[in-house]
Amino acid sequence: MHVAIAGNIGAGKTTLTRLLSKHFKWEPHFEDVVDNPYLDDFYNQMERWSFNLQIYFLNSRFRQILEIRESGKKIIQDRTIYEDAYIFAPNLHSMGLMTNRDFKNYSSLFTLMESLVQSPDLLIYLRSSIPNLVNQIHKRGREYENSISIDYLSRLNERYEAFIQGYDKGKLLIIDVDKYNFVDNPEDLGEIINKIDAEIYGLF
Repeated sequence: MHVAIAGNIGAGKTTLTRLLSKHFKWEPHFEDVVDNPYLDDFYNQMERWSFNLQIYFLNSRFRQILEIRESGKKIIQDRTIYEDAYIFAPNLHSMGLMTNRDFKNYSSLFTLMESLVQSPDLLIYLRSSIPNLVNQIHKRGREYENSISIDYLSRLNERYEAFIQGYDKGKLLIIDVDKYNFVDNPEDLGEIINKIDAEIYGLF
């Protein structure tokens, strides 16, 4: 069983991953943010470090997916390999922050990797408004995220919506996080858990 959570920066992926892993007794796999050697540099100088950062994430997530499938365990993953390839890298390219040459190289590598991995059994997409994202980003207070602009978040949100509308790789559950406070309200979390049960086990 491989469940993955997708969503923009500040949507609550890591928090929900923790809560669901605890409830379902799934093993959590988190995004490599703490040990990522490029994040600080990237947010200070996006054009210089965009390709390096995206390659690092691509490598990290490809390795994660191979480990998930080989383990045979029930695993929940914070963010997917698709988000880098369909949202973050194309966004950097369209903003002029990644060269045509680098983007072509990156896309070619992703296409190769994608052919070697299976998609998640269930993808959970956390849909969020920009004000909610901004609020959550400020609340968690990561220093390197201080320079993220509303324009950047808006561009990502547009790409997320386009990606989700065309998603056909497996089961999909969309959760509007503006309407659910799954951190402080157990009833909201319970409702999300029921939705996941219905998707996975066909329970109504």
